[in-house]
Amino acid sequence: MQMGMHTDTERCVRAVQSKDARFDGWFFTAVLTTGIYCRPSCPVVPPKPQNMVFHPSAAACQQAGFRACKRCRPDTSPGSPEWNQRADLVARAMRLIADGVVDRDGVPGLAARLGYSTRQIERQLLAELGAGPLALARAQRAQTARLLVETTELPMADIAFAAGFASIRTFNDTVREVFALTPSELRTRTAGKSPAGTAPGTPGTPGTTGTPTGAPGALSLRLPFRAPLNPDNLFGHLAATAVPGVEEWRDGAYRRTLRLPYGHGIAALTPKPDHIACRLTLSDLRDLPVAISRCRRLLDLDADPVAIDDQLRTDPALAPLVDKAPGRRVPRTVDEAEFAVRAVLGQQVSTAAARTHAARLVTAHGETVDDPEGGLTHLFPSPDALAAVDPESLAMPRTRRTTFTTLVGELASGKLHLGVESDWTEARARLLALPGFGPWTVDVIAMRALGDPDAFLPTDLGIRRAAAELGLPGTPAALTARAAAWRPWRAYAVQYLWATDSHPINFLPV
Repeated sequence: MQMGMHTDTERCVRAVQSKDARFDGWFFTAVLTTGIYCRPSCPVVPPKPQNMVFHPSAAACQQAGFRACKRCRPDTSPGSPEWNQRADLVARAMRLIADGVVDRDGVPGLAARLGYSTRQIERQLLAELGAGPLALARAQRAQTARLLVETTELPMADIAFAAGFASIRTFNDTVREVFALTPSELRTRTAGKSPAGTAPGTPGTPGTTGTPTGAPGALSLRLPFRAPLNPDNLFGHLAATAVPGVEEWRDGAYRRTLRLPYGHGIAALTPKPDHIACRLTLSDLRDLPVAISRCRRLLDLDADPVAIDDQLRTDPALAPLVDKAPGRRVPRTVDEAEFAVRAVLGQQVSTAAARTHAARLVTAHGETVDDPEGGLTHLFPSPDALAAVDPESLAMPRTRRTTFTTLVGELASGKLHLGVESDWTEARARLLALPGFGPWTVDVIAMRALGDPDAFLPTDLGIRRAAAELGLPGTPAALTARAAAWRPWRAYAVQYLWATDSHPINFLPV
């Protein structure tokens, strides 16, 4: 079991007394004298140290009988960076819970996805997070309910259903217990304190902003992140590699279609100085927490840029790059299988050619969607749909056809898993065993689909050019040896090295 920051009482007290927003989401402060729990950066006068106890999760605070602070809204903190930098059982379980698996399939379904017994899952989560999977999922449902109450005009019964509650009574009881307000009081309080149609948020911290619209299932909100965040390579990469029909850059926003458990959706993501503006249009509101989770993962919003950049600055070659544009994120994906397919389509061809190959597949085999606000037309084809494609119809070399058909066959059969629950080491081994999969393709998938923060691409042409320009070792083996000092953040070093080039992926579209 890994010991979380909440066990270091002295460090937590210092963070609370300095109102350090960098630690929001790392731990939560429960105040014994008031019965509330807060984020470290709560704007109120800090309590006395003897009145503070620290918990690793909002669910643990709720389990201990504390309710959420109405000022700092700790339930809207950025997620803990722990879950995206680790590949152990607890981290994989937390990623699945965020993806809504417990709400859809229960704890047995969570355990089955992870390959462990329910008892093992519950014991490890309780030991590290102070709450079991049901309590963690309940905390997420409460957060989703609050978001819908404050940012939409939906009837409370519809909100209870969309947030994943089994009954109206459970919804009412949970909201009252977690927030010390009834759902109606939450809505009234929001309407009384904010301009029409917006929910309150602490300035500079992650609140939510809702804009009711006439479009069914449409919702606007703020996605918080830890500063700094450099949007250039993040949105530049997504826009430059966008597959027509599935993705686009429009009016300062990256937009794309989403395949979700209960239906489909469209996300529009716009970088702002202190948050990401997110507009979601969903065919089924039950998909809201999953859509938010996947958008956060796509933009790597739960990263800890201060820790990452501090480590990379220790190398004199990287320090100027980090100082020039700190806070680079790794552009990831909302669909791991989709990204693996696109990585194969992009082997040994230009970005434009890869987009063309993908667009042909989308037009021929993707499911159509309606996008009245833009030019999106399709969902990216599922592995099942791609497995039925005639290989002879693919305009690519025969060896790459074999790579493509083998990959989609493995994905469609379930023999290869690339979801948020994946064991990174096992997934890498399975990918390397497929024909046509070399280290570059596997590490690109590990970096952007699996989310491994230490994935590295020493043979990549852009990395080799950057290495030559910066005086870094020229051979892959020597560069890998030099990069050992960058661990466990080599995927972020890749972003800084790529950014030395003038390729469109490195620039925010205009």
